[in-house]
Amino acid sequence: MSVIPGLTTADRSKVNWVTMIAVAIFHVLTVVAFFYTTLSAVLLALTLHWICIGWGIGMGYHRLHTHRSYKTPKWLEYFLAVCGTLTLEGGPIFWVAVHRIHHQRSDQEGDPHTPREGAWWAHMLWTVFGESLHSNTQVTGKYAPDLAKDPFYRALNNYHWVPLTVLGLILLAVGGLPWLLWGVFARVTFGLHATWLVNSATHLWGSRRFNTGDDSKNSWWVALLTFGEGWHNNHHAHPASSRHGLMWYELDMTWLQIKLLEKVGLTWDLRVPKAEHVQMKLVEEQSKAA
Repeated sequence: MSVIPGLTTADRSKVNWVTMIAVAIFHVLTVVAFFYTTLSAVLLALTLHWICIGWGIGMGYHRLHTHRSYKTPKWLEYFLAVCGTLTLEGGPIFWVAVHRIHHQRSDQEGDPHTPREGAWWAHMLWTVFGESLHSNTQVTGKYAPDLAKDPFYRALNNYHWVPLTVLGLILLAVGGLPWLLWGVFARVTFGLHATWLVNSATHLWGSRRFNTGDDSKNSWWVALLTFGEGWHNNHHAHPASSRHGLMWYELDMTWLQIKLLEKVGLTWDLRVPKAEHVQMKLVEEQSKAA
C-alpha cells in the first residue's frame, strides 16, 4: 500500500537491511550490557535517556522541530537536534517529515506506523520494512521544507550517525566497556522502544478525552517512560500545544522543562490551548458522541 510517492506503509516485501542489522546489533549488545553492569554505567544511561529522549525527542524533534510549539534561540534549537540524533531515530528532517505525515494521515491509509496494520508493525517493523525516507528528498522536502532549507539540518540529517559514534568513542575512552554498553547500546535500545510505544501502545490502549478521528489514546505509563509523550490523545487534539499533559494530574516533564527554560529566557511564545478552548472542545466532542 503506497499513497505517498516514496512512502510505503505496510509493504513487507522490501527489507531495509542497514536498519535491520543495526537494530539487531543494538539488541544483542543490550543483553551483553547486563554482564558489565556497574552503578556508574546505569546512572549514565538514565541521565542520557533523559537528555536524548526528554530533550532530543520531546523538546526537540517533536514539540519544537515538528510542531513549532515554542521558540528558542537557534543555537539551542540546533543543540536539541543533536541530542535527538543520539537516539538512533534518524536525522531531524526525516523524523519531522514522518511525524507530520502521521498527523496528516493518522490511522488512515498512508500513516507510516498505524497499529491498524498490526501492533508490531506500528511498534518497530515499519522501521525495517518498506522504503527508507532518510535520503528521500522528494518526501522529506515536501513535509519538512522548513528544515530542509537549513544547511545545518541537511548536514545533520545526512550524517545523523556521527554524534552517536563520537559519544560512543568518548564513553569507551572515559568509562570503558560498561559505559559504552550502557550509555549507547542499552540506553538507545530502551529509548527506541519507549518512543515506539507512542506509535503502538498509545494507539491501542488507554483513555480518550477527545474524539480526534483516529485511535490516539492517553497512556500514563508511556508518558512516564517518555517524559510526557504518552498523553497522545491530548496531543492529537491539540498538536500545536507545547503542553501534552493538559490536566494537573497528567505529569508532563517535557512541558515542565520548557516552562523552566522560559523563566530564564531560553524559550518563549509557548503555544498552549486556553482552558476554555479545551473545555469547549470537550463539550463539542461530547455533543458529537450524543
